Amino acid sequence: MKANFFLIMTTCLMVSSVFSQTSLNDYKYVIVPKKFDFLKEQDEYQLNSLANFLFNKYGFETIFEGDNYPQDFLNDRCLALKSDVLKDSGVFKTKLTVVLKDCFDKVVYTSKLGESREKEFKTAYNLALRDAFESFRAMNYQYKPNQNINTLAIGENINKSEVANQIQLLKQEIQELKKENEFEAVVVESVLKTKTKQEAILVNSPDTFVIEGATNILYAQEIENGFQLVDSTPKVVYRIKKTNLKDLYLVDKSYAIVYKKNEVWLLEYYSGNDLNQEILNIKF
Repeated sequence: MKANFFLIMTTCLMVSSVFSQTSLNDYKYVIVPKKFDFLKEQDEYQLNSLANFLFNKYGFETIFEGDNYPQDFLNDRCLALKSDVLKDSGVFKTKLTVVLKDCFDKVVYTSKLGESREKEFKTAYNLALRDAFESFRAMNYQYKPNQNINTLAIGENINKSEVANQIQLLKQEIQELKKENEFEAVVVESVLKTKTKQEAILVNSPDTFVIEGATNILYAQEIENGFQLVDSTPKVVYRIKKTNLKDLYLVDKSYAIVYKKNEVWLLEYYSGNDLNQEILNIKF
């Protein structure tokens, strides 16, 4: 009975070891932090340097966190495992465990618990870490690219690229809207600040508003993106184009605008440095 029990336990340990070895072989790099969380300073007791040395000793290619990263790692963060060393509480023993996580922060491997009874911190941490790294001794680690991991990384990069493109498009749209709003604000400000040079007395008739003193009626005929204003000849006097503002038009091939104020249509334009304004009798 005991023999069967030990046989089962041995088989389980062998399967676990093979699984761990296979999964670790999928990764090209191990990232070593410059400070473990349970320590107060970077590389305190030279523990981070020791971890880097031991990973290299057992065949892993290491990268110190924050140093110059290889180009293939920059292109695919899933090529690397993030390493960490965890300290277990103990009164008479120093206990350390090495943990490896993938690019999705999932634990891929946990070493055995390394222990030391030494009282001096530096010696105790050194011996406990070396003991924990004994888990890597029999692995015979060798990097073998895993297409499944690469596919996940590529998918992640594509998603990030799509998001980046969408953000860029939104930024461009915002800039365009901003420019349009700035233009509209300038036009509105110009209209509001301009003092009307001519007074119009409006008489409300059933057909249209008639402006006293303005006998020449311009008839608005709809065209693409606006209207053409035709006199009684008939002759096209102005072509005006629509804007995003109600009752505000740009005069075609001219630095002028036509807008409605207090039921009066006004033509506004610059002559040299002088801002001029004319009343238009438009019938739509």
